[in-house]
Amino acid sequence: MRHSLHWDRETLRTIFTLALPTMIEQFMQTCVQYIDTAMVGTLGTAATAAVGATSTVNWLVGSTVSAFGVGFLALISQACGAGDEHKARTCAAQAFTVTGCIGLLMTCITLLLSHKIPIWMQTDPGIRQTAESYFRILYMPMLFRTSTIILGMVLRSAGDTRSPMRIGFLVNGINVVLNFFMIYPTRNLAWLFNWQVPGMGLGVEGAAWASSIAYTVGGIAIAWKVWRHPAVSPKGFPLSPDKSILLPCMRISFPNMFQRFGTSLGYVVFAALINSLGGTATAAHTIANTVESAFYIPGWGMQTAAATLAGNAYGANDREGLKKLSYTFLVLEVVLMLVSGSLLFLLARPLVGLFSSDPQVIRLGTTVLRMVAVSEPFYGIPIIVEGMMQGQGSTRIPLIYNLCGMWFVRILGTYVMLQVAGYGLEAAWGCMIAHNLLLFILFGRVYLSGRWIRLSGE
Repeated sequence: MRHSLHWDRETLRTIFTLALPTMIEQFMQTCVQYIDTAMVGTLGTAATAAVGATSTVNWLVGSTVSAFGVGFLALISQACGAGDEHKARTCAAQAFTVTGCIGLLMTCITLLLSHKIPIWMQTDPGIRQTAESYFRILYMPMLFRTSTIILGMVLRSAGDTRSPMRIGFLVNGINVVLNFFMIYPTRNLAWLFNWQVPGMGLGVEGAAWASSIAYTVGGIAIAWKVWRHPAVSPKGFPLSPDKSILLPCMRISFPNMFQRFGTSLGYVVFAALINSLGGTATAAHTIANTVESAFYIPGWGMQTAAATLAGNAYGANDREGLKKLSYTFLVLEVVLMLVSGSLLFLLARPLVGLFSSDPQVIRLGTTVLRMVAVSEPFYGIPIIVEGMMQGQGSTRIPLIYNLCGMWFVRILGTYVMLQVAGYGLEAAWGCMIAHNLLLFILFGRVYLSGRWIRLSGE
């Protein structure tokens, strides 16, 4: 499969216009995690472990919901590429309907299971009650979190990545301010002069309430933005279920949902295995995950742009443009991930030190971060290829590859390393790296063979 690098200014401007706001938005979302972990970390290792004990369940819930957003992203970006505004706005109306149904369903499920999840996650008995309270409060506004995820995809599919970014700034700002007043008790601070800062002293629960309120504001803001958007506003379009939109959307979304649910469930099992190693390993794993997530931002930001532009090319039936874009995206992605991986390797220790003063946690977190930093450029390839496939509505191959890698390499490997061989956190992260390298090989083969292109004649 032969390609030419598409470095013209218009192409690069289009890519970065879409990708940069998404990267900034994801950075803001990551900042919420950073801030919560750092501010709660001042309360001690037990508090950090309580917040981190259910963090992978957050991925499970969030990624399952976002699968529905992928379906709408594919359909709306294809409609925009074909110049079909009526279909794009009809899809946006259906996105509102799905947001309401899925949001309410996930609210019921998460709240009903909140007391069971810390037990299933093998959380230390001493922090289970705190972990349960944190999780329950965090998921009360699940309807609004669903709005942020699905309706955010609607905006991105129309090429508007700036609005979700701005709302991300708003959410992050609210979270920081409320954390400051809700986590800590009333105290005296010496800034230029002594003054008393009021506080509620809610600790871990305070962090949960702050995030919960911020998510609620974000969900309302993004729904309002979609409702008033000139390209995808659903005003005047029926919100009742429309089979002509929902059936093709579900054909795209369901494989992606099973993939995200299966891989995220794998993350939950992976974290449960690590939690069984004790509080130090749990805290180190939580902090390392939080730090690492920021360095994947360039990769995931480029994936969103790749999915949107691939959908536009699919809708316009532009085969050559799709090929050129794919090669450009891959080169840019590898360069960005190489830079981010290098920075992660160099800054691992000081970044872990921001979240904990425990020498054992710092040592362990630094080690695993430097291990995974080396694999980041390889992981950039499957991120982009999968994004291009999602934009075309192709989600079955990513489903198979991701589930096989997660369960047969990461989970089975981690179980053998920890439960059978008796190794520690480093071995578990080694299995995670092996999983990422397998995805690099599998998606690389799909790309080189040309099977990722769904257009006629390819």
